[in-house]
Amino acid sequence: MNIRFLLALAAGVAVFGSQLLVWLYAPVEMTLGPIQKIFYLHLPCAWWALMSFFVVFVASIAYLLKRNFFWDRLAGAAAELGVLLALLALATGSIWGRVSWNVWWTWDPRLTTTLVMWFIYAGYLLIRSLSMQPGRRAVVSAVLGIVAFLDVPLVFYSARLWRSIHPAVFSASGGGLEPEMKLTLFVCLGAFGLLWAALLLGRLWQMNAAERIEARIIWKEH
Repeated sequence: MNIRFLLALAAGVAVFGSQLLVWLYAPVEMTLGPIQKIFYLHLPCAWWALMSFFVVFVASIAYLLKRNFFWDRLAGAAAELGVLLALLALATGSIWGRVSWNVWWTWDPRLTTTLVMWFIYAGYLLIRSLSMQPGRRAVVSAVLGIVAFLDVPLVFYSARLWRSIHPAVFSASGGGLEPEMKLTLFVCLGAFGLLWAALLLGRLWQMNAAERIEARIIWKEH
């Protein structure tokens, strides 16, 4: 068994176990009721989206230093995952906001910076899809991947820097989570981390395979 299969298997088991905790162990929040459990999906999506964009940042720097296309492909794979997870975080956050704040959307600093981040990285993927000489596209993508990361710390600290109605879950005051909720949340974060790693590795393997096939086709044509 290869590492991709083992990682996917571990991710599947971990996600299943985390859902057991969400629905059978974590208490129902008194104010919001069962809809509060969307929190165990919303927060992991948001955290691993930020991790994805950090990988884009590191891989972009590595590409500019090494000029190795592996780093370019890693940045592309991580950006795809980050955009998907950020979109899920925005969608689940909107459902949460409708129940908690009685609005689907508000221009809160955390929500606004997250939306801006999503548009930036969606634009990053759009640029990667343009028809360009591979080396030039990789350089342009790497520069954009570094500049785009400026918004990521703003997203993380926005609820602490400005007056925000978005809760800071792990604030100095403890965030108000019951011990069972906190344990369930940590398990969900770990399970989503495994899933994130499995998806990233799988997408990177797919990109590498496509690159080898394309190189072989070009070699045969010449």
